[in-house]
Amino acid sequence: MDSTVKGTGPFGLPGPPKRSERRIKGKPNGPGGFASLAAQVGEEILRYTMDWKNHYRENIIIPKLMGPVMIKSKEEKMIEAAFESCAFKSITACVVGYGLGAGLGLFSASLNPTITPDFGHQSARQVLQDMKVTTLSYAKNFAMIGMVFSAVECTIES
Repeated sequence: MDSTVKGTGPFGLPGPPKRSERRIKGKPNGPGGFASLAAQVGEEILRYTMDWKNHYRENIIIPKLMGPVMIKSKEEKMIEAAFESCAFKSITACVVGYGLGAGLGLFSASLNPTITPDFGHQSARQVLQDMKVTTLSYAKNFAMIGMVFSAVECTIES
């Protein structure tokens, strides 16, 4: 081993050299040498990483690809997390499915009215009531299918 290595480590083996005894090959170890510069840089990095509580947003470097980049506030992050939750996605799919099902049910009921031969001619009230039943049936089915599909997809994804 090198004669500058002093101290003993575990099991009687030579330990690392003391800070004052460290040398970089071929370079002086004086006040302007590379070893003191490396120690200063190491201390700055340590201070920067260990003192993370006192950092401000101005220290963050964000690359700009397209347009200005804004850092999200806590409120924006909370709202975004709520919108990305499985419960919100399932409820949204249920409401949208209900609306689309109602539209499709109304269209289907207008094309295929159920006329019973027992009554002969149906009144407008009976036709509208039949359309209402068909529309609500389609709306409920689409709402449940949308909610179940969205809940299963979101649960698998997360």
